[in-house]
Amino acid sequence: MAAMVERPAGATTIRPFTIEIPEADLEDLRARVAATRFPEKETVEDDSQGVPLSVMQDLARYWATEYDWRKCEARLNAVPNFITEIDGLDIHFVHVRSKHEDALPIVVCHGWPGSVVEQLKLIGRLTDPTAHGASASDAFHVVIPSMPGYGFSGKPTSAGWDPVRIGKAYVELMKRLGYQRFVAQGGDWGAVVVDVMAGGRADPASAEPAPPELVGIHTNMAGVIPPELFVAAFVGTPAPSGLSGEELSTYEQLLSFFGAHVAYGLYAGTRPQTLYGLADSPIALAAFMLDHGDGSGQPGIVQQVLEDRLERPSDLTRDDILDNITLFWLTNTGVSSARLYWENKLPFFSVKGVKVPVGVSTFADELYRVPRSWAEQAYPNLVSYTQHDRGGHFAAWEQPQLLSEDVRATFRSLR
Repeated sequence: MAAMVERPAGATTIRPFTIEIPEADLEDLRARVAATRFPEKETVEDDSQGVPLSVMQDLARYWATEYDWRKCEARLNAVPNFITEIDGLDIHFVHVRSKHEDALPIVVCHGWPGSVVEQLKLIGRLTDPTAHGASASDAFHVVIPSMPGYGFSGKPTSAGWDPVRIGKAYVELMKRLGYQRFVAQGGDWGAVVVDVMAGGRADPASAEPAPPELVGIHTNMAGVIPPELFVAAFVGTPAPSGLSGEELSTYEQLLSFFGAHVAYGLYAGTRPQTLYGLADSPIALAAFMLDHGDGSGQPGIVQQVLEDRLERPSDLTRDDILDNITLFWLTNTGVSSARLYWENKLPFFSVKGVKVPVGVSTFADELYRVPRSWAEQAYPNLVSYTQHDRGGHFAAWEQPQLLSEDVRATFRSLR
């Protein structure tokens, strides 16, 4: 992998960045995909043993013979990319300023297995709302960083880059860009990062004050699960009494997720360095990234797209999915990104004691749907709460219009 970066004049310099992948790297990728040694077919008719062989073989055929990375590269280079060193590590980010003078700065935070590719569909909707049926007063200046160890950001060479440190780096990034007042949005790990950016911690009693520059957050994977219920669901305990119907449904989703789809997180959280196959085999990397179920315990939307059996409308395409996987392959970030699970000491889905204004979006096919009652308890300054009848874990990819509308609504009163 190669890219062009202007050399820094100082440690805090913001350097323009251009993505230029050598053709030899793409030829090597196609050759590796074509040479994949597949295992035998699974012994069941569903995905209970993992991503089905037919899905991976069809993906491999398309990846090796028809997929065009250059289209993704052109989309990435069509927006301003930069790199700057923060806390000893290079952080890559996209930065698009709105043409509207009073736009509100926002840092949009991806998770795993995500990248800046995941949020490209948000940029126009947030920076140029008048082109998407909204008001100029809803405009944002958009900053989308690549997490440490992901995409074109640097790979940590020592331990310590957990969500708290990442959140502090993002605050520093926004201040370095000259933004003294901004908001944040995130899903997946990005949701954890925005919680801790806003002062949230593992023990809500120890939550820190949010930095004064951060005036609010929006999350599409809200940390609302009461800690005792998180532990009970993780170990498979039947639902306790006293839950409402909506809360019971969410608890059952957690049981299903922990029972059938959390294996990737457990392995990455304990033995990430053992995942050498992610660096050596594109198909191993793809299968690991695809094995991400939804809140019903069924294959997630990414796998549904590949199997051409979507049950609800979605903007997600097969090329979207391969753009993201290919970025991980070309940057060799399968293992370095997985280390975040090992670094993390925070409860992934649980309450963290956030006090700043918060907007919550909950999508129908998320890992778990957020009951309003739990959102109100977790975020005492809840300013927006929206349930959607479609969309899943990768909301920016799948439902960029809905997510953009929710982001605008959340921060309208904070401008």
